[in-house]
Amino acid sequence: MWRKWALASLLGMMVLGSVTVNPVFAQDKVEAVETPTAAAPEKKPEEAMAMDKGTEAPSAPTATGPSNADLKIAMDTLWVLVTAMLVFFMNLGFAAVESGMCRAKNCVNILSKNFIVFAVSSIAFWIVGWGIMFGNDGGEKQGWVGTTGLWFVSGEDNSPLTGDAYKGDYSAINWTGVPLSAKFFFQLVFTGTAATIVSGAVAERIKYHTFIVFSFIMGTVIYPVVGHWVWGGGWLADRGFFDFAGSTQVHSIGGWAALTGVLVLGPRIGKYTAEGKVQAIPGHNMSLATIGCFVLWFGWFGFNPGSTMAVDPGLISHVAVTTNTAAAFATITATITAWLILGKPDLGMTLNGCLAGLVAITAPCAFVTVWSSVIIGSIAGVVVVLAVMTFDRIKVDDPVGATSVHLVNGVFGTICIGLFADASLCPKGPDGVALLKTGLFTGGNADQLMIQLTGVVATAAYVLPVSFIVWIILKYTMGLRVSREEEIEGLDHHEHGNEAYPGFVMQAPGH
Repeated sequence: MWRKWALASLLGMMVLGSVTVNPVFAQDKVEAVETPTAAAPEKKPEEAMAMDKGTEAPSAPTATGPSNADLKIAMDTLWVLVTAMLVFFMNLGFAAVESGMCRAKNCVNILSKNFIVFAVSSIAFWIVGWGIMFGNDGGEKQGWVGTTGLWFVSGEDNSPLTGDAYKGDYSAINWTGVPLSAKFFFQLVFTGTAATIVSGAVAERIKYHTFIVFSFIMGTVIYPVVGHWVWGGGWLADRGFFDFAGSTQVHSIGGWAALTGVLVLGPRIGKYTAEGKVQAIPGHNMSLATIGCFVLWFGWFGFNPGSTMAVDPGLISHVAVTTNTAAAFATITATITAWLILGKPDLGMTLNGCLAGLVAITAPCAFVTVWSSVIIGSIAGVVVVLAVMTFDRIKVDDPVGATSVHLVNGVFGTICIGLFADASLCPKGPDGVALLKTGLFTGGNADQLMIQLTGVVATAAYVLPVSFIVWIILKYTMGLRVSREEEIEGLDHHEHGNEAYPGFVMQAPGH
């Protein structure tokens, strides 16, 4: 009993202390819009026009080498590509977490899904996804969906921070000189991440080829449409909705699609007794799951700091610190919460706690202080444990907790902008006016919170019905779930004809 009281006291002090004690440190007040830059040579009118259109203006040759503008474009491009590669590396983390948290008899299937989903997403986003997400809709302002340059990344460059169409610009950040291919690759890896979220939630009972088809549809008509609203200068961006690195745009989109898939599929055989009691189905390799979580934590330093999309030392550093702080506190609070409720410090809850903190800080990471990230992470760690247990009780069988991590905390993180946005960190437009309103708990009012809630509701209102319709169509055309025999014996043997651990004794069916 004393141990539970001690843990409860520690948990309370972490959350309440972070809320009540909020000293202002100089490093918390990173003014992204005042980053000093080297004076660039005066541009001719035609060069300025070229930069405004998102094209590289020719630099006059000099005897001493590249101009400052050329070096800035090179540095920005390198940063965008390297961080995109870190996000790509997160596919390994998802594959390891999901396969480790599921049973050995389905390990090959899960690894194969995580491998092929990125290839499928790449093709889908290249064919039409980019055009829908970043194409101009033909109006004076971007609206519901891109229509110009729709196919094969062939249209005018309307990507983020290009010209006046995108309202989330930082005055000191200008990636208009970054080549279109680099922008496309950066956005592509985020698309693949959203599709991968679905994989874990529907694991151990979905047909392999059906999942591939859904992933393709996800990259063409589900993810890019909301992406146009949020990051493509669409109607949500025009209303002042902000999501710095994707709590909504990546995580909750993947979470809503995953939730509909779980509901249509139904729970795994043996997950619930006839009386409705929850039966634990433990993962087969927690070492692999832990390695995967470390990979994801590492990759998130591309996910969030990379979303600066240009080399701004102060902003990049600030985002890295808020990201890590939220993850650290969420890891601790999730562990303590699980310890109090379950009587043991469950490793799976610890890992999901870390991921929940990362998801929750993804939207507000650039707009909140480090102390606010303490609060966000601390709450996220508690929320994810309660969400996992709640989904289990209502018979939503998610083998890896993807809906609890990505959906629940994606929504929470998006709302946190309206609660904790700091005035000194709010991006400003060309006229110097802040584009983001101060949060409700940081001296502002509820205006930004209402805008953020509008984005949450709009995303759910689109992704939920569209995903549900797609799952139903696939169910009655291609088939959605493997047979009872295949599920009991394992998808590795029936779907792929091999095993992850040949020569080892397999676990008994259903375990």
